[in-house]
Amino acid sequence: MDLTITRLTKYIKQYELYLSVERNLSLKSIKAYLSDMNGLLEWYNHQSFNTVTKQNLRMYLEDLTGKNQLKDSTIKRKYICIKAFFNYLVQKEELPDSPVSGFGKHFKTSKRIPKTLSVTEVERLLNSPQEHMKQLHTSFRKWICTRNNAIIELLYVIGIRIGELVSIDLENIDFAERTILIFGKGRKERLLYISSSEVINKIQMWLSVREHLKPKSNALFINKYGGRLSIYSIEDIYSKYRDLSNISKKSTPHYLRHSFATHLLNNGADLRSVQEILGHTSVSTTQIYTEVSVERKKDVLTKFNPRNNLRL
Repeated sequence: MDLTITRLTKYIKQYELYLSVERNLSLKSIKAYLSDMNGLLEWYNHQSFNTVTKQNLRMYLEDLTGKNQLKDSTIKRKYICIKAFFNYLVQKEELPDSPVSGFGKHFKTSKRIPKTLSVTEVERLLNSPQEHMKQLHTSFRKWICTRNNAIIELLYVIGIRIGELVSIDLENIDFAERTILIFGKGRKERLLYISSSEVINKIQMWLSVREHLKPKSNALFINKYGGRLSIYSIEDIYSKYRDLSNISKKSTPHYLRHSFATHLLNNGADLRSVQEILGHTSVSTTQIYTEVSVERKKDVLTKFNPRNNLRL
């Protein structure tokens, strides 16, 4: 039976439920999947095709490739999303086989070096909330600054994403063991160890004043109304201390995650351990950080470069 556009529309709605319930993906991830699938649907409607075939799917992908405004990584993501969708339909026995099987489509993606902060910049950033505290006079502003101090520290000390940070609940922290339970992409859990006593103290300082904001949530970090902080609030907090510490205006909270990983590798951590700490599914995702771990390259080239011993 042909896969009509009407059936495609129905399956996309079913797919949303599958991503939410069975895959347990975050709302952000589901939105990204649906955006790509709805883009495909819009293309079919614009082209006035009545059914989905291998031929017109190939046309769609070639159409994407021909649009210079799309990044190669964006095109690859759309292809992977479409492939996953049709594999889902095959798994549910709605289709006998995937119309994109055998495409052998390989996309060349540019290798982007992660943007990082230097150790000196990180030090300035981590010091900025404490310097800011000295200028504050009201209790309320001091409570907020205490919270912000713990937020900036926690982002760097375990290299978590801001989405993971705002999802942390009070019961996810074990101060006796100095561990924190993180829910990553796809709600995958990983237990991380907070190695710095200073960071532990700053989190406990925040918890000692948290009740003043009349919590309406069991979130670790709450806003001034007592509700869970949003990722947008974290971005605003980061921007504030970024500017106060006079580090790169282009930097974002994610720079701290990149910096954390790079500094770990520079200090001799092995790639597999860094992969597990960051919550990467594949080690290939983590390998990009080896491109910016300059200190290790300096060490190797200083010790072992044969040119160093030549006397001409």
